[in-house]
Amino acid sequence: MNRRTQTALAAAIAAALTLGLGACGSKDKSDSSGDTAAASSTKGPGADTGTAVGGTPVKGGTLTVLTNQDFAHLDPARNWTLPQMDFGTRLIYRTLVTFKAEPGDAGNQIVPDLATDTGRPSDGGKTWSFTLRDGLKYEDGSPIKSSDIKYNVERSFSPDLTGGPDYAAQYLAGGENYKGPLTGEHLASIETPDDKTIVFRLKRPVAEFAYTATLPTFAPVPPAQEKGTQYDMRPFSSGPYKIESYDRGKQLVLVRNSNWDPSSDPIRKAYPDKIVVTQGLKGGQVDDRIIASDGADASAIEMPWMRPESVAKVLPKPDVKARMVAERTGCTDSLYLNTSKAPFDDPKVREAVMWAVDREAQVTAFGGPAIADVATSFLPPSLTGGVKADPLKIPAAGDPAKAKDLLKAAGKTDLKVSLTVSLGDKTRGEAIQQSLSKAGIQVTVNTVDPSAFTDTLGDAKAAPELTINGWCPDYPSGATFLPFLFDGRTIKDKGNQGNYSQFRDQATMDEMDRIAALPDVTEANEAWKKLDETLLQKAPAVPLMWQRRALLVGTNVAGAFGAPGYAGMIDMATVGLKDPAKSQG
Repeated sequence: MNRRTQTALAAAIAAALTLGLGACGSKDKSDSSGDTAAASSTKGPGADTGTAVGGTPVKGGTLTVLTNQDFAHLDPARNWTLPQMDFGTRLIYRTLVTFKAEPGDAGNQIVPDLATDTGRPSDGGKTWSFTLRDGLKYEDGSPIKSSDIKYNVERSFSPDLTGGPDYAAQYLAGGENYKGPLTGEHLASIETPDDKTIVFRLKRPVAEFAYTATLPTFAPVPPAQEKGTQYDMRPFSSGPYKIESYDRGKQLVLVRNSNWDPSSDPIRKAYPDKIVVTQGLKGGQVDDRIIASDGADASAIEMPWMRPESVAKVLPKPDVKARMVAERTGCTDSLYLNTSKAPFDDPKVREAVMWAVDREAQVTAFGGPAIADVATSFLPPSLTGGVKADPLKIPAAGDPAKAKDLLKAAGKTDLKVSLTVSLGDKTRGEAIQQSLSKAGIQVTVNTVDPSAFTDTLGDAKAAPELTINGWCPDYPSGATFLPFLFDGRTIKDKGNQGNYSQFRDQATMDEMDRIAALPDVTEANEAWKKLDETLLQKAPAVPLMWQRRALLVGTNVAGAFGAPGYAGMIDMATVGLKDPAKSQG
């Protein structure tokens, strides 16, 4: 398809598809006219309409999950990517606090989970206390204790258990040189005066600490179940399901945890009796199978999302389109430039790439404006008050001539660099290759299997020169975005997460510290927006696009909607089946 035809198709798709806005995922519609009114008024199934695809599920049956990949990590100390985080926290383990399991704006609200409330701050927000509910049990019937949550938070500091959220290391007092509990040492800033009380003492006031407690870091792990890096294979269940079997890369089977008490859990409905994750499917197999919905596939959902080329197969068919969930994600996809080595240690070269990249081609490669918008800042509109920030005013198609001039001024012409992308992003990688070639930069595209992609990028010394990846806020605050992407102190030799640019800039870090110390959340949010503008000028990465999460479900699936708190993934807490008897195919 040539560019003109593809653009016409994308316009037709955008007209046919109405997508809802959740608070976390809301953003302006970016198109050639600049008109944002349509996006703010449209609604669709599974978005902010207050409804779910398929209606209310019936208890029982087997829900199938079809996916092209294995889980990178299910260990709650290491689980920090989607869809693993949604899957783990909704099905296998619980956290102190969680997001409501409701479509639209309500899905961004936090509610108590293991705890009786969303936390009690004291000492000006430097101390947070939580009390556990009564009757909480693990899969073997043993009680869940506050010391088990302390233990898992401590595990998140372990150098061998890489990949998980860094909030505990950032916030907890005395954690600077702590290496986790595997050597027998414990963190004094987490207190458990009894089996139901846990107290966190922080380095500084954190007004949003309750949101942090939604993360898998704040799930319980009993020390007796510790298996180090092998805990990934068999997390001990505190949620409604437990792992029956796990053949990596092939199949994961969950069955009911009979010791989970639904009366203690107002969030998870646990409709299916069994959940079978079929992994390793290739190409468009997942979409094609769910479109057809034959046999057991009628009771299937997909993970992580629909392939862009499947959009044209879905939208012309009303019966299939009605089975699509499409929630905006609130995430920003970027091209990360490895600033730790030449040529991207030169700010002028980075600026040239910022001007060279064709972001319209990225949107086209991803499936068109029906499922993505051109990004003009690192912070998505959901974190900038719904306003699309565009401080640099770079044309969406780029400006190769200006990029060439910048490279010439830097004395860096005829550059040859490599770009590493996840296998599913090969087309997008090739679009980057084509746009940079117009500025005289030769790019070699390398692909990595999705299950190994995060770990590949996490090796700081062997990290690629360029990579495409996305970042989603853990909750609606700039504090969950820019520091993880561009604070040089977050960089790790192994398990590096977020700062794939390996950007170390003292002025940036000083400003982040200043903003973090602001007691007023509104003032802090304004400061994050100004820092976003400064970072765009320093160009450690190039914002590419803001995605919408398009997902299909089978004809027998009910209760499916995109969860704003989990970047538009299907909320696993409420999905189930219309007729359990049909689920065996």
